[in-house]
Amino acid sequence: MIDEEGTLAQGFIGQNRRNQYEKELERGRIYTLTNFYASNNKVIYHVADQRLVICISHASVLSKVEGNNEGILMDRFRLHSFSEFEANCDLRGDLHDVVGQLKLVDGQPLHQRPVLSGQDDSKRRNVLVHLQLKEGPVMNVYLWDEAAESFRLKFDASASTPAVLLVTTVTPRRLGGKLCLSTMYSSRVFLDDEVPPTKEYLNWLTTNPSAIAMVDPVEVVKAETLTIGEIAAFIKTQPPKIAYFDCIATIDDVRHGVPWYYIACKDCQTKLNHGPATLICPKCSNANATAIANYRVELSVYDNEEQCTFIILGDAGKELTGRKATELVDSYVEANGDGVSEVEVPLPQCLIVLH
Repeated sequence: MIDEEGTLAQGFIGQNRRNQYEKELERGRIYTLTNFYASNNKVIYHVADQRLVICISHASVLSKVEGNNEGILMDRFRLHSFSEFEANCDLRGDLHDVVGQLKLVDGQPLHQRPVLSGQDDSKRRNVLVHLQLKEGPVMNVYLWDEAAESFRLKFDASASTPAVLLVTTVTPRRLGGKLCLSTMYSSRVFLDDEVPPTKEYLNWLTTNPSAIAMVDPVEVVKAETLTIGEIAAFIKTQPPKIAYFDCIATIDDVRHGVPWYYIACKDCQTKLNHGPATLICPKCSNANATAIANYRVELSVYDNEEQCTFIILGDAGKELTGRKATELVDSYVEANGDGVSEVEVPLPQCLIVLH
């Protein structure tokens, strides 16, 4: 919340009163609030320098003020530099804002003007942008959920290719030794001329043409290399998110006694279900799906600190063995007779020798 003196303060509404106020509050509107109390003991992410949090209680009264009050700011940004984000990395505390020059969007250079709101992209929860701040290296910024969708819509609606992006309330994290930023539920995105900081950055780019140099996607877009422990910690984060990492580990053993492959749809690789007389693909809704064998191998692996199970699927299995799963199954059936049930195909030698 911002008052008429330009002071930014953080408000807090408890879960038990959320339904009462959620539909009533509207971003950008002016309200008067009476009978509230202030606390400095709320363990939450801070989005304001003021540490006292304004808390709404059962006695509080929130009233909408009709008309516009031009004396009250619509936005207040708390921009951080690369070095400031690095100093606060992985510390649960303040959420700050970031502004910089867009370099890549989902690994694509901007001179090709990618279209983001296609049918496939609209189903994804995240967008990965590479952002160049005024100082420091190009940073990975992960936009999630509403922030990702807002970015897609604004990017595609822009008359010219956007050059500057501002993202609010991001949290810095280190993945595989690399500093990255990730949006929160409260995060918003602004492009080019939308707000004063993006306008100022655009003006800075015009006076510093050397900063507009293009980047090589091959050099910038690299999966972070994480340890097993770091991957386990990422999996436990809430809300759950999708990300891609590299991991270097040693194969200890190949798990025996469990199927090392599954029967999949040839078209979409989805596991087939048994129908009354045929195999049915639940994704394609094809009652006569063409079946192939796909790898599903469980490997026990370890690094210098941890041990876990990796599940190798599809083409990754072929990269390990040099042979397709269907080829291995067919070879076994051919050698042992057509009466052999598919579920009886044992672990092949090319997988046994991996460890």
